[in-house]
Amino acid sequence: MRLVADLNVAPRTVVFLRSLGHDVVRVDALLPDTAPDAEIVGVALREGRTILTQDLDFSALVALSGRSGPSVVSLRLSSSRVERVNERLRDVLPSLAAEIESGAIVSVEDDGVRARSLPIE
Repeated sequence: MRLVADLNVAPRTVVFLRSLGHDVVRVDALLPDTAPDAEIVGVALREGRTILTQDLDFSALVALSGRSGPSVVSLRLSSSRVERVNERLRDVLPSLAAEIESGAIVSVEDDGVRARSLPIE
């Protein structure tokens, strides 16, 4: 899976996801730390990457755009401890490949996953 990790995703999570075979780049490797969310969405679109974030703004921005991408994986976990985030992503990302590939906004929660197909009408 090709992902761009927002700044609120720990570098250790990026390394962990790479160890699982995902193509992950952290947004600060592509853009200045001060880049607005819309610019991050643009990079994700151009590079064919899914946005991995804890920031709800990305879901709203993509949903309101009327486009079918980029996909967004929003982490809505009760703990942002790296170990917990890594464990949850390891468990759910493989089952989300089809939705993410076709364009979706995905919320990953402690006890479930919700996916909504793009574009949202």
